Amino acid sequence: MSILKLLTAISLAAFSVTALRGERHCPGNGPSVPLRVVQETLIVAPMTINGSGPYDFLVDTGAQITTIDPRLAARLNLRTEGITGVSGVASFGRKNFTHLAKVEIGGHPVDDVLAIVDDLLQLHQADAKIRGIVGEDYLAHFDLLIDNEHRMLCLDESGTIAAEMKGFHVALEQPYGPDLDLPFTRPLVVSAQLQGSRNGVLFRLDSGTNAPVIYGERGTEQKVPANARIFKTNVNGVEQDFAVLAPQDFAVGSLSVRRVSFVRPMNSAGVATAAREDGVLPTSLFQRIFVSYERKFAILVPR
Repeated sequence: MSILKLLTAISLAAFSVTALRGERHCPGNGPSVPLRVVQETLIVAPMTINGSGPYDFLVDTGAQITTIDPRLAARLNLRTEGITGVSGVASFGRKNFTHLAKVEIGGHPVDDVLAIVDDLLQLHQADAKIRGIVGEDYLAHFDLLIDNEHRMLCLDESGTIAAEMKGFHVALEQPYGPDLDLPFTRPLVVSAQLQGSRNGVLFRLDSGTNAPVIYGERGTEQKVPANARIFKTNVNGVEQDFAVLAPQDFAVGSLSVRRVSFVRPMNSAGVATAAREDGVLPTSLFQRIFVSYERKFAILVPR
């Protein structure tokens, strides 16, 4: 799951909703899906579930499993089938889950999608129209293009967009931990180099967060950096602290990104499992981001 639900309450971005004007086409002249933008960075697409809808769902490449609001689940007569663990940034909880017979965005259906049932309270504080989060258990069936400049989403099963996209291919890396992820649920991770560091770090590419995150040294207690600003928010009834770090540069492949202010979680909310990466990069940092899950590469286009 993404950090969005942790940071919504402390975001400094003003609330905004923007609709795409005029139809735009994806590379290869395929149809696009217009995106609605919330808090200047988060992207929302219309999704149908079991032939009903469309409903507004947050597009979240950082969420491995799709999430649906319990009120919508009740409306669609979905039955919960059990309880599973859900990990977030420095958090862990247990949620009910169900299965969606068919999920579809822009004419691209996927059958039998696992979904968590969650009230999304903090997300609804940003936008009450959002009915859920679409995660990688749907998205990873396709090549994926998020075009932040034109506010559109492209999904492709044919390889057409991959052939049309130009730019450096950044390899998708194996995350930390066991190499036994469920189908279509491996975290979307790339290797990066922080300025002044000799060691590479793994970042999850996350369209569901509004802040870059870095966890700090693995396996050690986090200390508040000198002169850091601290934000506090509530996660599952537990106070969560985040330190805002001084801006720094980093590189992903041949792409350099300058003066990014990361936040660092200072304490855990719940019994969190070990992180699969060293931090999180919002896809909103880039003008466009293309991901081929099958071919295991991404193309990042700077702003």
